[in-house]
Amino acid sequence: MFITRYRILIFARAPVPGQCKTRLIPALGADGAAAMAARLLEHALTQARRSGLGEVILCGHPHGRHPLFQACFATRWTQKGADLGARMEHAIRRAAAPGTGVLLMGSDCPGLTAAVLRRAAWRLKRHDLVLVPAEDGGYVLLGLRRPAPDLFRRMPWGGDGVFRRTLQRARRMGLSTAVLEPLWDLDRPEDLERLHLEYPVIVSE
Repeated sequence: MFITRYRILIFARAPVPGQCKTRLIPALGADGAAAMAARLLEHALTQARRSGLGEVILCGHPHGRHPLFQACFATRWTQKGADLGARMEHAIRRAAAPGTGVLLMGSDCPGLTAAVLRRAAWRLKRHDLVLVPAEDGGYVLLGLRRPAPDLFRRMPWGGDGVFRRTLQRARRMGLSTAVLEPLWDLDRPEDLERLHLEYPVIVSE
């Protein structure tokens, strides 16, 4: 199957104080953590659009009706499923179509730039699966040429073995896989100093 277009799915939790980036609350407070989540989402959206790859779709949680979501995204879907894996599987199935490559990304990785997205898209033309690992053992981007439900089911999400297990499953499923350089998520208070040093533009937005 030749890929002729792409859809970029951005998974994001609504930036509501006390309900997002909760591990940053000790350092930033509930309002500050929500504001940081909003800046990270805006950065992710900017990079997705700059990539020029195709349609950018928000997959919002718990729904897509938050004012920031409505202001920034023309297409908004609500994440559906009992856990993260089910929600990812549902979104990929919805986005999949003949000749369409699907790139699913989070909104917490400042290093997931337009250039990285374009590299992932290029690799997806030649592979069934593309992964950008996270330094904490997960991944910050997954690209698929077609739905692959077994990559997401019964996965211990939140652990440090998600990337490794995903790679093992892909091999068992016979999926050709490309892996790009690891990046880091902004999850913990100690990540804030790194954000200031490496991506000050996000802090000042």
